[in-house]
Amino acid sequence: MNHRPISFLHVAALCASALIVSGVARSQDPQTSAVQYETETDILYRSDAELTDYMRERCRLDVYAPKSTQGFSTVVWFHGGGLTSGNKSIPKELKNQGIAVVAVNYRLSPKVKSPAFVQDAAAAVAWTFNNIERFGGSKDRIFISGHSAGGYLTSMLGLDKRWLAEYQIDADQIAGLIPYSGHTITHFTVRAERGIDGKQPIVDDMAPLFHVRNDCPPLLLITGDREMEMLGRYEENAYLWRMMKVVGHGDTELYELDGYNHGQMAGPAHPLLLRFVIKHSP
Repeated sequence: MNHRPISFLHVAALCASALIVSGVARSQDPQTSAVQYETETDILYRSDAELTDYMRERCRLDVYAPKSTQGFSTVVWFHGGGLTSGNKSIPKELKNQGIAVVAVNYRLSPKVKSPAFVQDAAAAVAWTFNNIERFGGSKDRIFISGHSAGGYLTSMLGLDKRWLAEYQIDADQIAGLIPYSGHTITHFTVRAERGIDGKQPIVDDMAPLFHVRNDCPPLLLITGDREMEMLGRYEENAYLWRMMKVVGHGDTELYELDGYNHGQMAGPAHPLLLRFVIKHSP
């Protein structure tokens, strides 16, 4: 069964395992310990004919990548904040792991309305597909992830193919999707924009659940403890996991991090992400 609640001790064991496999514990290897990383910051990822000042401010990303290395995997990372706040950063647990991380800012409500933030996320992923090779990365090893609102953006891009299609990119080119505690129903900020109460669930074309399909990239769903999470967040993800099974998707997993709330769950989720990236890197 691919639905796994994980205890604190289990998370600790996974952390150790992921570190050994992904590169930290291999730092005793001179070749691994010699790997250096560089960061390019505040790269403008939109090139629209008419960029607003707000787009120039928010539509920027940072690239953290190994130097003098070829063919590495890349994680595009979207920050959380309810689609109303937050800023890009490179999770420390994903540094020095032999992968690149592309940390993305996007426009926020109420300065913009839906679907502007999804459009920005798609533009950032398209930029990554079009540019990661010049950093040494592989276009075949691009993963999408993020926490909370970032998890919602991850699932929207991977399940609803229209957003990346605007950039002539097939969403199925994504190597894998790893949303952390993301909405799978229509996001509460999108509902608020429509005057819908946060306790009224909606599943429409702005909900990842609306776009369930059996041919999407591999999907790793991770949430905090169902009794400590944001309202309904675990149950939403469990329902997406179930429906992906129903339609015949062969590679959907769900992990519940026992004992961690919504804000705490990102740290212990990173080893699961690293293991998933290794598993699905061709």
